Amino acid sequence: MSSAQATMGLTFSSARHAVRSFPSARLRSSHGGLPVEVSLIAQLGHGAGNRLFAGVLARLSAHDHFHDELDEPSARIGDTDFSKGDATSLYLFTVGSNGHPFHRHAGHRVFTAISGSGGTRLRFSTVADSEMARDASSFIAAMQCVEIPPDCLFTVRFGGNTWHQFTPLRERANHPALFAISCHTNELGGPLPEALRRQVLADDASIPALTELLPPEVTDLIGRTPLDRNRVPTVALALDAPVGSLQSALCGAARYVAGYMRSYAMRWRHSIGYRWDTGLIATALQKPPADSLLWRHLNDGAVHYKDTFQVSVVDCRLAQMGSRALLTGLLEAFLHHPPESVTCLMALRNLAVKPLGLRTSPLGCPVSSLLSPQQENLFAGRFPVRDQQRDGIDQRCQVVLGANDKHLLFRSCVGVAIAGDRIDITLGTRVRCRNRFGHLYMALVDQVHHRHVGPALLRQAVGQLLRTDLPA
Repeated sequence: MSSAQATMGLTFSSARHAVRSFPSARLRSSHGGLPVEVSLIAQLGHGAGNRLFAGVLARLSAHDHFHDELDEPSARIGDTDFSKGDATSLYLFTVGSNGHPFHRHAGHRVFTAISGSGGTRLRFSTVADSEMARDASSFIAAMQCVEIPPDCLFTVRFGGNTWHQFTPLRERANHPALFAISCHTNELGGPLPEALRRQVLADDASIPALTELLPPEVTDLIGRTPLDRNRVPTVALALDAPVGSLQSALCGAARYVAGYMRSYAMRWRHSIGYRWDTGLIATALQKPPADSLLWRHLNDGAVHYKDTFQVSVVDCRLAQMGSRALLTGLLEAFLHHPPESVTCLMALRNLAVKPLGLRTSPLGCPVSSLLSPQQENLFAGRFPVRDQQRDGIDQRCQVVLGANDKHLLFRSCVGVAIAGDRIDITLGTRVRCRNRFGHLYMALVDQVHHRHVGPALLRQAVGQLLRTDLPA
């Protein structure tokens, strides 16, 4: 988020999935590059991560190729042999209790690691250089996170130029983050500077030499920004117990005993893993964007309820499609892919208000007028709207929805704004109560609407947009 976009709070959705094989995460690149792939392989005994980390670090420090730089002690333990056509190499590296800074490498990376006894957080950002140079906050907007439980064996693979940072799951817990065995599939991979290329060919490469740190302005921004689950989409992987469950807490308190018992239990049943995903982040803004059409509506009297939510994505493929096509896809998603939770809430609401003669709709209230039979003002030739606007270069497009009922009037604005590869999608609502019942009604639904209905509608629609091939 840019500093000009003041926020009131953040909301997120979650989804838990049971899997019978290895719990894994596949994080899509924001600019069309290779995805980040993380897989959880095995749960080790209680305290095994810390014990193995200490043993590896002690041996690592005595290695001939040991380097202790960038908070990532490392050593090359498998050399290249270019004379025989082998450009691969093998490294050991560790990340301690303070984590290490965000950095990237030109070549692809594949490694197998063991998390410390406090767990590990893996952060990745696939922002394009041009986008980061234009707006430092795009680095955070393109960031994604994977959480690894304590004392676990896991694998990671990602493409060159992927920014990444590894830290313990809990800060100041005095547990190391991880140790890893990393395979550089091509030590000459990526656009290496000529001096570094010669160093690699001379068999004198090292992880610090192959590392590029973030520009200072981005590092400063990260230092001022909390990077928790409420701001960074997060996938939490687990084995044998769902994330956040009582079972998981008990296992964490007595991992040694539980791990010993599970080794026998695994002979009788299949292993079950879980994946916990925060999904897209919906940010509650203090007010609609300055150019929002919402400012033109219900501005001749009191407004008794208002909110605006925004979801931002960095995606060059979607950005190239233009704002009109994206807004069309959003409205289609509102109509045909509503969140199940909102549909259930609307069913209860309809049952309660139908005897009172109020409007009913299966869609969430902010977008319920999309089912209106109105034909006078249509967006994209099929969506009934009260107002619409599109700029001449197809970078900004918005529509106003809404209806008048016995107890209140509401107007909602759905907007798409494209800047480079970044797309800001907003859903704002204003409500004017017409009588005492309208005020009572809004008092009853206010918190549910603000905390769930609006954010859920927007997240679900944007998520569907990301999964759909839209027409140009």
